Amino acid sequence: MSKKVFIGADHGGFALKVVIVEHLTKKGYDVEDLGCYSTESTDYPMYAEKVCEKVLEKNAPGILICGTGIGMSMAANRIPGIRAALATNEFHARLTRQHNNANVLCLGERVTGPGVAINLAEIFLETEFEGGRHQRRIDQFDKA
Repeated sequence: MSKKVFIGADHGGFALKVVIVEHLTKKGYDVEDLGCYSTESTDYPMYAEKVCEKVLEKNAPGILICGTGIGMSMAANRIPGIRAALATNEFHARLTRQHNNANVLCLGERVTGPGVAINLAEIFLETEFEGGRHQRRIDQFDKA
């Protein structure tokens, strides 16, 4: 995957976003933070849309964070061309890339600690899509 990463969060994911941005930047990623920029209450769909538009435009991965990761994943997956996946463990983060070619990782600040979240982000960003039979299945997503 690209070293460019787009990231966004609502107020419920703000603190975790700050930690991940700092870590990925230190690891050499070009991280573009698309908000939010405080813990003031905000609506997550707006940030999901901002990140997903950039993911599609630049063909680079995205990370979305809210309290649970569920709202962000639901909002992101409404956008054609986005394959967003909520990951809570290493297996999820790895397989969502290998088998599902996810282009957006969703995390929940209230359910995933910073150390685990950093690890999940790294796995997601470093894992390649396997293609083959998995591509055939992904091609069926938009037929429904």
